[in-house]
Amino acid sequence: MKGRIKDKIEEIENYLNELSKIKPENFELYKKDFKTKTACERYIEKIIEAVVDLAFLVIKDKGLELPEDDNKAFETLAKADIIDEISVKKLIEAKGMRNIVAHQYGQVDDKIIFNAVTKEIEADVNEFIIQIKKINP
Repeated sequence: MKGRIKDKIEEIENYLNELSKIKPENFELYKKDFKTKTACERYIEKIIEAVVDLAFLVIKDKGLELPEDDNKAFETLAKADIIDEISVKKLIEAKGMRNIVAHQYGQVDDKIIFNAVTKEIEADVNEFIIQIKKINP
């Protein structure tokens, strides 16, 4: 299992790296470039899906009770003192944003996605990875 966790972390780090290469410098550039917007949205989907996968891998590895849904997976990790409550909140929000992007629930707000791409996703996911690496060096 440790190898699968390590592989999933590397996958997430690769997605974050690729996203950092394409993210635009400002909102106007983002808004005007359909290809970049679409690519950023897709990377957000892939990153969050991989984060959820990682959460479940850690839960299985630690023998914790399997949660009923993705959001509960983050809560399960917090109850086991693997991640902190701030990360739980941020990851649940990211999962919600991923669902909006993936399933087009309502209109995708370009400003929210741009803000996530340029300011939030990298920091939040890297913090999650740091916490996971503490228990799975």
